[in-house]
Amino acid sequence: MARIAFIGLGNMGGPMAANLVKSGHQVSGFDLSEVSKAEAATHGVKPAATLAEALLDAQCVITMLPKGEHVLAVWTDLATLLTEETLLIDCSTIDVESARKAHALASAIKCPSLDAPVSGGTGGAAAATLTFMVGGSGEAFAAGESILQAMGKKIVHCGAGGAGQAAKICNNMVLGISMIGVCEAFALAEKLGLSHQALFDVASTSSGQCWSLTTYCPVPGPVPTSPANNDYRPGFSAALMLKDLALSQAAARQSGAETPLGKHAAELYAEFESQGHGAEDFSAIIRMLRG
Repeated sequence: MARIAFIGLGNMGGPMAANLVKSGHQVSGFDLSEVSKAEAATHGVKPAATLAEALLDAQCVITMLPKGEHVLAVWTDLATLLTEETLLIDCSTIDVESARKAHALASAIKCPSLDAPVSGGTGGAAAATLTFMVGGSGEAFAAGESILQAMGKKIVHCGAGGAGQAAKICNNMVLGISMIGVCEAFALAEKLGLSHQALFDVASTSSGQCWSLTTYCPVPGPVPTSPANNDYRPGFSAALMLKDLALSQAAARQSGAETPLGKHAAELYAEFESQGHGAEDFSAIIRMLRG
């Protein structure tokens, strides 16, 4: 089993680190939040007072941080503290350019590296059922695959450095667009006097079927485990969906891609967040779409 330093023990990172411990890895964790470190410690993660302390004897370093600027700042510090051949894995969701810069920082100190953003939300993090979209060399992927398997059920090598972030951005653009479409359909059905269950029974077994409908149905009832049954507690917050849609639009501008539905989805989630709903699950946007 590996000696792992886990940097970023928040709502996603904390459960992920705990699952590494369950798999037999030795995990030292660091976070700026003492509360997050204390919670991780209850699951067997050894809390570190500093980044340098967390890195002592680490064979692998995993980061789970909010933004690209945070990842680059931490990986810049790592470059002064690590020995060659330490595997670096970033599981944050960040822009492709920052991911590639992080790979360059790792390469400069002769450390293999992976960008490995996740899909599955806090529930998937706790249950170790995340999907990892991974970018990096074949050799780095081979070194990190078993570690990722301790935290997820599907590990996909998407290509070279940055490819994992590209896949995550594209996937979540699809998710944001499809959720809005499902919400609009239910809002229309309500106006037409059609019950939630009737629409679900038809659409979930016909051409309207999609993950946003069958797993994350935005109205209470048809899918008991969806956030709609818990007053839209996330889950995956609207603020995080807006972040991912903003990343997709930045990538579209940089690459010259046309994504009109992605652009409109980002605008709608920006409006929803501006109304004070950023902390609600992203499926709660149905409340705004009802007018």
